Amino acid sequence: MELDHIAIGENRYPVHIYYENRHSTRAYIGKKGIYIRIPQYLGTRERSDQLARLKGWAESTLRKNPERHRPRAPREYHDGDTLALGGRQYHISVIYKDKKGSSARLRDGCIEFALSSRLPPDREPHVMATLMSRCVAAERLPKLREKIEEINARTFRQELGKISFKYNKSSWGSCSARGNINISTRLLFAPDDVLEYVCVHELAHLKELNHSARFWALVEKAMPDFREKELWLKDNRNNCWF
Repeated sequence: MELDHIAIGENRYPVHIYYENRHSTRAYIGKKGIYIRIPQYLGTRERSDQLARLKGWAESTLRKNPERHRPRAPREYHDGDTLALGGRQYHISVIYKDKKGSSARLRDGCIEFALSSRLPPDREPHVMATLMSRCVAAERLPKLREKIEEINARTFRQELGKISFKYNKSSWGSCSARGNINISTRLLFAPDDVLEYVCVHELAHLKELNHSARFWALVEKAMPDFREKELWLKDNRNNCWF
């Protein structure tokens, strides 16, 4: 692995470069930098050309939408705060205990945190966000399963595997060839029709494991106004996180 940087203004973005046993190049922008994967069989000149092209794409993308890729400071929650989520409000209760791990439970509309007093202050918001996501996901999962099963019965009629909520920060959902569907808990901040769109999107992948024209035709048939939902996700992605 090689490490490089792209400088844009005062910001420096690390570029992680991997030469691998693969047939195609790939580049994406993650939370901790830019990741570029290049086939190791390429000659020196072609490697250099591919690297320059992909770094150019990354720099152009970052310049067009710097806010989308800027690292977010974690939200802070305190005892007595209220979380508004999906038309409901959850009260937050925080106590500290001298123990190794931290935990949380949802009871009577209140998310009760028992945080380790040994937890470093800079880690506390991250731990609380993860625990909060799990609590709310457990409450909302039956409704999600019901929604996905209803859409599938009405449209795609595919064999379903496990349906889960996950605090996925890099994508809105995912599916596997076995019919397992994961939906990001970040979508609990979105309107119901947007959450439904992502369910349709992942169900369509059970028939087309790609983003081909056939895939988008399946999505449009199931939800003709899906482009409005895509636009909402693009415009509001930075507001959907714990």
